[in-house]
Parts: sequence; structure tokens; C-alpha cells
Amino acid sequence: MKLLLEIQDQKAPFILELLKNFKYVKAKPLTPYYANVLEELKEAVENMNLVSEGKLAPRPVEDVLDEL
Repeated sequence: MKLLLEIQDQKAPFILELLKNFKYVKAKPLTPYYANVLEELKEAVENMNLVSEGKLAPRPVEDVLDEL
């Protein structure tokens, strides 16, 4: 099982050290870039679910392509 934790910066070293003491836990911090990518991906999936449920209007494909 994989978990994603959000920890205050000043507490992160303690939590990482604590997790490393468990032989069955592998812990490595995410770079700010990958943390941002995961947040954006999560938001995109949530928006897709809202569009599928009819709670959010889809964006025209031209608008999406213009962003690229």
C-alpha cells in the first residue's frame, strides 16, 4: 500500500526518521516538482469526475489545446 502524507516542513525530518526505523516501511520525500504534479493530477481527476456527473461543464478542446 502506498500513502501520500502532507507534513509540516519543520516536522518532516522527525517523521521521516521515525518511518525509516520500521523495516517494513520505505519512505522517501517527494520533490516540490513531483508534489505539484500530483496535486494538479488530483485536481484534473476530480474535475473529470464532476464533468462525468454533470456538475461541471466541459471545456472546449480548443481551449485545452491553446494551453499547450
